[in-house]
Amino acid sequence: MADLRAEFGGADIAGWGVGPVLEKFRKVSRIAVLRGGGLGDLLFALPAVSALVAAYPGATVTMLGTPVHADLLGGTLGPVRDVRVLPIAEGLRPGREDPAAIDAFLASMRDEEFDLAVQLHGGGRYSNPFLLRLGARHTVGTRTADAAPLERSVPYAYYQHEPLRGLEVAGLAGAPPVGLEAKLRPQDRHQSKVREFLRRLRDGPATPVVAVHPGAMDPRRRWPAVKFGEVAAACAADGCRVVVLGTADERQLADEVVTAAGSDRVISLAGTLSLGALAALLDSCAVLLGNDSGPRHLAQAVGTPTVGLYWVGNLINAGPLGRSLHRVHLSWVTRCPQCGADLTQVGWTAPRCEHDSSLLAGISPADVYADVRLFTARTPLAHGR
Repeated sequence: MADLRAEFGGADIAGWGVGPVLEKFRKVSRIAVLRGGGLGDLLFALPAVSALVAAYPGATVTMLGTPVHADLLGGTLGPVRDVRVLPIAEGLRPGREDPAAIDAFLASMRDEEFDLAVQLHGGGRYSNPFLLRLGARHTVGTRTADAAPLERSVPYAYYQHEPLRGLEVAGLAGAPPVGLEAKLRPQDRHQSKVREFLRRLRDGPATPVVAVHPGAMDPRRRWPAVKFGEVAAACAADGCRVVVLGTADERQLADEVVTAAGSDRVISLAGTLSLGALAALLDSCAVLLGNDSGPRHLAQAVGTPTVGLYWVGNLINAGPLGRSLHRVHLSWVTRCPQCGADLTQVGWTAPRCEHDSSLLAGISPADVYADVRLFTARTPLAHGR
């Protein structure tokens, strides 16, 4: 126990959550949470944010994130409302850096006089020095061996479920879990518009709507569009309406799914929805079928059942914890189909090979459809409603 106390900066261990829950910091009224990345990355961080809000009920929590984070949190109801968009900075937000913009951002954040800064962005090689420049009285986060030390930290290992990793970090600040998964609610202004759209789309109030998201940031995590189309066609034949989702950059991919489905009951909404509207739409769907991607995580956060398609390594880091509402189909491929490179050596431990072949191509459409059918056949499981 003495060794553990030394590792956590001499703090007493007050209890256990995902990891040790240490004693709370005193007089904390301003908290900053650092998390860059995409939509899924934000949703992975929200359970930790909820824990911090509960542990420090009088404190203001400020999320330091990306434009997509600001869009989602501005269009939904959740545990944090104050979002500041990070400048482009290496390891935090990709693009061409402007050192003056970084300095100006950090100076404005120091004016906030944060009492606690929480690092939920990777192993800390880039994020820990950035966090320390906020000037907070206390700092907690994850840390690789080459990262700058924080007041309290836990070792970063790539293969760990991301929401649970965040909860382990929250425990360093004395914040035990209040939930294991992100929870968001759509805003009424988006729900009213979505209800009207679905009223016109459906044949009647009982018509199930199936959402399909064929995209993923890493092309290797994408199930082939023709297979999505095969499942969409089967759902359409069952009497469902199918909406294919995606960003403006994913319109061509969504169109490929619609073409493969060959049914006028399957339409594309790619590039037409704000994130607030997307959350409201997903809340009204019977199920979302998708790869390991932001929309699948968002569907889970609003309480919609999902059928997820995962490479096995990604399931460890980003898979749903339960199976009553969230089914998964796995690819067990561990080597690149083209060059044989070991795909299990990820993160900073090995370079990525140049090939983008789908690792999910071997997953059976018939098996996937069987799970989608669980949530479209009007069973008590769908939405638990």
